Amino acid sequence: MEQSRIDWLSFGTCVAIIAAAGIFLAASPETAGPMLQGLYDFIAIEFGVFYLLASVAAISFLVWLAASRYGNVKLGSDDEGPEFSQLSWIAMLFCAGVGAGLMYWCATEWAFYYESPPFGAEPRSTEAAEWASTYGLFHWGFTAWAFYCLPAIAIAYPYYVGKKDKLRFSLSCNWFLRGKEQGPLARVIDFLFMIALIGGAATSLGFSAPMIAACAAWLFGIQTSFELEVIIMGVCVGLFVLSVWLGLKKGIKRLSDINMYLALGLLLFILLVGPTVFLLKTSLNGLGMMTQNFLRMNFWTDPFTKSGFVESWTIFYWAWWIAFAPYVGLFITRISRGRTIRQVITGMLIYGSLGSWIFYMIIGNYALFLQISGQLDFVNIMNSVSGNAAIVATLETLPIAPLVIGVFAVVSIVFAATTYDSASYSLASGATLHLVAGDDPARWHRVFWAFALAVLPIALMFIGGLKTMQVVLLIVSLPILVVGVLMSVSLVKSLQADHQD
Repeated sequence: MEQSRIDWLSFGTCVAIIAAAGIFLAASPETAGPMLQGLYDFIAIEFGVFYLLASVAAISFLVWLAASRYGNVKLGSDDEGPEFSQLSWIAMLFCAGVGAGLMYWCATEWAFYYESPPFGAEPRSTEAAEWASTYGLFHWGFTAWAFYCLPAIAIAYPYYVGKKDKLRFSLSCNWFLRGKEQGPLARVIDFLFMIALIGGAATSLGFSAPMIAACAAWLFGIQTSFELEVIIMGVCVGLFVLSVWLGLKKGIKRLSDINMYLALGLLLFILLVGPTVFLLKTSLNGLGMMTQNFLRMNFWTDPFTKSGFVESWTIFYWAWWIAFAPYVGLFITRISRGRTIRQVITGMLIYGSLGSWIFYMIIGNYALFLQISGQLDFVNIMNSVSGNAAIVATLETLPIAPLVIGVFAVVSIVFAATTYDSASYSLASGATLHLVAGDDPARWHRVFWAFALAVLPIALMFIGGLKTMQVVLLIVSLPILVVGVLMSVSLVKSLQADHQD
């Protein structure tokens, strides 16, 4: 049975945030851009070190939790098994966690590092190429999924074991609330969740819509434009409206399963028809470099050269994962009933990281191969035209290019859809008064948020620029960084109180 009792205070607050931010960005692009940039510089410089410490703390905490006696605690009754199969669970958590942003960054991220490598390496050198094939694996690996996993466990434990009837982000701090789930502290935490989700979702679709539009323009022989990007966004919105209307099992699960097979087929095709040996060697080399330098990369603050690499990339990514973490945590809570804490932690860290790495190893390294072999000047196309044009030019070098570009666009659209229907589900859950395990928010409620979440991406694309989207992510993630400490303490206190023996 669906729950339809709406928390109108949370609902109205969230709508007001979207409306105010959208109007401000669209009406004052000249003012909004510099203002957001100034905030980014201030937060990245003054608070950047806390993001780096948070990444190490999140991984360490989850490793300890999985290895401890609490790892055997089942998220649900002792006699019930997982609600979803392992394959469907992996597909849903991966599609919800990465979105179409993965398709953009796996193809382009290496180029930024090749041009401006870390650790003082010479641009476009062999060392720069090695770092270029490595740093994407680091940014989309264990740390990203650790940030996602922490709120998932912190929410799932009181929801399934404590039998709470509210599926909200504030549930992650349940030990501190002490029965005051509608009190001021809970309201503030849920308010911060909504801001982070709106900002994170807006930037993700803002990254992916122009890329999908570039693929569509090539396929149909038309020019890319802002209007085409808005049309593409409308297609994405329509798809995830249909998905949330159908519900979790008929909509999100089916889309995630289909997209996983499509994506794996695309990757396998590129691996087989491309420079297979080069891709395999570069991938293994990148994994080795990341493993060898994992601590160095996590703790690197660049205090002497002040190149801006850490602020522009590592802190940006950690902010992205933190901003998305509450919503991904809520969604993974919903699909993880019947699994143990250890199973959720190991599944997310291992399968989530491996899934992201495969895209970087094949698509990213293929573009790198074209660059260093002289077959395609990817970097020049990216700098002179756009990263989206460079992606299309890369796919155009493959056999049966129209089919490849078409499948790439479809995978990107479905990734965007599965991310946004998951986000709509989470927002609807957060603005519903009572939601017991197994129930869903009202259908109209989920569909409303699917439409509402499209407002800010359109405004951000109107302003334009990668930097603007990075700024929004960093700003909305800062309060969630503080809540992360509270949820970790709350989880440990609850586990200790419930399992003293």
